[in-house]
Amino acid sequence: MVAPQLKNFEGILSTDVNSDIEWLKSITNLPILIKGVLTHEVARKAVEVGFSGIVVSNHGGRQLDYTPTTISVLEKVVDAVGGKVPVLLDGVRRGTDVFKALALGAQAVLVGRPVIYGLAANRECGVRRVIEMLKDEFELTMALCGCPGVMDITKSHVRTECDKLHSML
Repeated sequence: MVAPQLKNFEGILSTDVNSDIEWLKSITNLPILIKGVLTHEVARKAVEVGFSGIVVSNHGGRQLDYTPTTISVLEKVVDAVGGKVPVLLDGVRRGTDVFKALALGAQAVLVGRPVIYGLAANRECGVRRVIEMLKDEFELTMALCGCPGVMDITKSHVRTECDKLHSML
């Protein structure tokens, strides 16, 4: 995890992740998470340098249109971390996304755009409605999968790319 030397930021930004993390830890007691992790290698390195958690995110696919979907890399990131730090999934749009993320090992999810849309459409009431819709969809998905509680959600409830490949063979 070494940032490229950017000539237009020379002397302004540090590219030493270890010293940056140490500096952040020295000024706050809050956990420090890294967002934008899409590979197991970066996940392992993030744990090594002292991040408190990982957010699997492709920033909505807006930065690079060819990045992998977050759900497709989540399981490998979770495995790489080995339970040492929490892994969160960014980019949730539906209750089924929440279910899949939990099934593949995420401890939590982040909801960004849908909440902003709700806020723009109907202020606080719009945000409440978005959260209610996510909750209702999540609970329906749990019921349809036979999961009475969150702890009952397992990887066996979802198919991964490897599972799809094996079924084609």
